[in-house]
Amino acid sequence: MSEQALYDLAPVLELMLLGLLLALGPLAWVWLRNRSGGSLKRLQALSVLTLFLTFDLVLFGAFTRLTDSGLGCPDWPGCYGSASPMGARAQIAEAQAAMPTGPVTHGKAWIEMVHRYLATTVGVLIIAMTIMAWRRARRLGRAGGAGAEHTGADGTGGALSPWWPTLALFWVCLQGAFGAWTVTMKLFPAIVTLHLLGGTGLLALLCVPAVGLSRAARQQRATVISPALRAGLWLGLALLVLQVALGGWVSTNYAVLACSSFPTCQGSWWPAMDFSQALQIWRPLGLLQDGSNISFAGLTAIHYLHRLAAYVVVAALAGLWWRLGEVPALASQRRVLGAFLVLQVLTGLSNVVLDWPLVAAVLHTGGAAALVTVIVWCLAASRPGALRDGLPVARGEIA
Repeated sequence: MSEQALYDLAPVLELMLLGLLLALGPLAWVWLRNRSGGSLKRLQALSVLTLFLTFDLVLFGAFTRLTDSGLGCPDWPGCYGSASPMGARAQIAEAQAAMPTGPVTHGKAWIEMVHRYLATTVGVLIIAMTIMAWRRARRLGRAGGAGAEHTGADGTGGALSPWWPTLALFWVCLQGAFGAWTVTMKLFPAIVTLHLLGGTGLLALLCVPAVGLSRAARQQRATVISPALRAGLWLGLALLVLQVALGGWVSTNYAVLACSSFPTCQGSWWPAMDFSQALQIWRPLGLLQDGSNISFAGLTAIHYLHRLAAYVVVAALAGLWWRLGEVPALASQRRVLGAFLVLQVLTGLSNVVLDWPLVAAVLHTGGAAALVTVIVWCLAASRPGALRDGLPVARGEIA
């Protein structure tokens, strides 16, 4: 396929209409379920539902990547210029006949397009969230009640600000661009890894207003935690994002099976590795910047970097789990954090010793996204403050 054919905008209008139709279901559910709940309740329900569907989108994106369906339709945004694989049956059949196990098959084309349909639906829901948030802010502004929400004086940390869904809308548009580049740049590892990070970042951006609106709907203020614990949450989030990037780099370079044993790799605690190749970021899949093939030692280094970082991240998150036990108001978050941390360890080991089973690989991506989300949940539901005997100290009480 020529470079000019990589982008075929003919089905754009059909895809937009399809995304709108698919989004009408969740939007109708939110409206009917919260008819008498007011704008806050409807916006809160929509934000939580959008967060949930975005998590599903991240999971399905992992499934798309792990089934080698990322090029199931080798153009963007449609499939051979059609809005669905049904309109491209002849082209897909021709490509599949030429390469039966290649990147373009009927099954892979449907997986790729379903991923795009889900992404379009999430985009429409975020647009609806943004419109609703700004309409509500304008009404509160006229009534003189928006100031506290936007400044965080109500204890929400500004989580109710309409700028959060606005930022998420910008982010999802950027994600769409990375999705296009994933196809048109033929699974360029750096682009695919950034696309994975972008999906995780979108979850984080959507989590903040979802938590803030949920607490506002229940008239709950942010939980006061110690500055040290707050800093620990930020550090844990930073380490986790780095580990997600390293994990994405392993997956997009197909380096998972470079080490097929644990805790050693290839029968050694320090196998033959080429870190200079592993850290060449801007290069095509399977190749180095000079056009030569990446060596097995380079793939081993990619894998082992992720494994070494995993020891640090697991220890840091286990420490966070322990510290969160001191905050009863965050008990739910602590339980979720612990559960997904265990899931990550088990699925990570399964990927190595069971030859990368699809279910474990998808769950490993989902677990990483969930861990990021739960830490952002902790941050959005809390604020730093002075404590005495584990309890918040009112302003003016400190001697």
